[in-house]
Amino acid sequence: MITIEILKKLKESEDKVEFKKGEGGNISYDGGSKLKPSDRRRCILGYVTALCNEGGGYLVIGMTDNYPHEVVGTQQNLNSIGELESKIYTDIGIRPSIYELYEDSKRVLVIDVPCRPAGKVFKFEDVALMRVGEELKPMSDEFYLKIIQEQEPDFSQQLCEDLVISDLDERAILLLKEKYSIKQNNPQFKLLPNEQILSDLDLLKKGKLTNAALILLAKKETLQERLPQAKVMLEYRNSESQIPFDNRIEFIEPFFILIDELWKTINLRNGSFPIQDGAYIFNIPYFNEEVIRESINNAISHRDYRRTSEIVIKQFPQRLDVINAGGFPAGVTLENLIKIPSTPRNRLLADILQKTGIVERSGQGVDKIYYNTLSEGKAEPDYSKSDNFQVNLKLSAIIEDRAFALFIDSIQKELPENEKLSVLEIVTLNKIKNGVQKNDLDSEQINQLLHKKLIEKRGKTNAVFYILSKDYYDFTDEKAKYYNLKEIDDNQVFSAIVQFLSKEENAKMKDFVGLFEDKLSRRQVRFRVDKLVSNKTLEQEGEGSGSTYKLSQDYIKEIEVISEALNIGMKEINKKRNKSIEMTKKRPNKNF
Repeated sequence: MITIEILKKLKESEDKVEFKKGEGGNISYDGGSKLKPSDRRRCILGYVTALCNEGGGYLVIGMTDNYPHEVVGTQQNLNSIGELESKIYTDIGIRPSIYELYEDSKRVLVIDVPCRPAGKVFKFEDVALMRVGEELKPMSDEFYLKIIQEQEPDFSQQLCEDLVISDLDERAILLLKEKYSIKQNNPQFKLLPNEQILSDLDLLKKGKLTNAALILLAKKETLQERLPQAKVMLEYRNSESQIPFDNRIEFIEPFFILIDELWKTINLRNGSFPIQDGAYIFNIPYFNEEVIRESINNAISHRDYRRTSEIVIKQFPQRLDVINAGGFPAGVTLENLIKIPSTPRNRLLADILQKTGIVERSGQGVDKIYYNTLSEGKAEPDYSKSDNFQVNLKLSAIIEDRAFALFIDSIQKELPENEKLSVLEIVTLNKIKNGVQKNDLDSEQINQLLHKKLIEKRGKTNAVFYILSKDYYDFTDEKAKYYNLKEIDDNQVFSAIVQFLSKEENAKMKDFVGLFEDKLSRRQVRFRVDKLVSNKTLEQEGEGSGSTYKLSQDYIKEIEVISEALNIGMKEINKKRNKSIEMTKKRPNKNF
């Protein structure tokens, strides 16, 4: 957090800071009702956008813009800085840090604007802004092109000045040697001098250690001094609605020591759900070890170490969140998260994790997280709160669908190793189970699952949908549901419509469409209703969307005739039955 004494000495253009008096709290949030675009831009959102595009900086309200800057105090967003922070993020997608400073009784509001991600330009009212003197102007084409062509530098590959081998933790180096020798099947690697193994792994270049060596191997005190944001904060709360934490532990060890210590601490509060399959009972842990380790590995190898915030893990009894600075790597979005291999933000660091067997291959961590979580019948991993400035992963410990876990387990046991379900197939099965529409399903995965007879196709033309195979319903307590999902025929449609109109007397087309929702398309329903109108089972009144339908008088009379005939028939049957009983009673008994 910056101080007033430092702010007084900053220069607006050189130090990426913007000063505003705003004594009465009159700095416009979004330009208000001003007509000219150039006037509307001179607002909080405009300055935050421009500062973010410039690499981050400070919007300071309550100080003069003349150097040296004098504190005048401000009422701007008094008692509402949390709301201001939230509104800025909602409106322009930038996540600032906002705080108050005081000189005597004079209040200064500081909006600490983060640096934009590499290659990302932010806009206000669809215009990319930059500061030019006292003005906020549309960004020049040259500057815009320069930004969007940026490549993120590999922080882990950069040299860490003045870091020496004696700053590294001997135990961490030993763990690296052991893991590398096992993964590469090279026992001799453990016997090599430290300097050589560091050089072989590119952790030492031209006699200088890299930032990857710092993160993976440095002593605790060295990390604290040189890269304090490399720490991991583990917070535990007894309730998901609880704001203050019950316990907080700080981890600032080198990665090769940290990862095991962190998992052991999380596992202390781990539990499990018993799952029964016939006589066989097995336990599914609340927090799967591979899922948690991969989540932490991803956070460490993908995070932006230029940002000063640390990795935060929030553990609850049945949920765990992993939050790290920096958005998704370039090219990765929520939509393609598991479909494309990701490019690590810290390539050298990720390569070391792969070579030592911490991860199987770069970019595969998210696959494992989805694969294990869904296979255990839990909710899909939730990345929806992620943005350009942080990745936020929420993992639920609750088994939502025991039958799905058993279904996947039974399939994987039966399939040969080279045909076992992929993560994309399991994701698709989970989507089908949850009723996702066919247009949102991957056609290639659908064809593979149909071929393996793990799903079934229902409906026709526009009303096509998919269900899991009968094997899934055998694991549920709703086996009848499988048969209810079978294709509906004309007799069933006729019966359902007659039953509906017997109670409601008349209906509109939308009522019929709702009656067969997810089983017939609107076009298919209309075709069948028109057929019932043409054969005079239904009567149509009105035209177009105002049309209503009811059972026709001809059909009602026909039903009445049939009903009367049935009554007469039943009476005749009863007469004959009663006559037969009377004759039986009159027969003399014969003794033998």
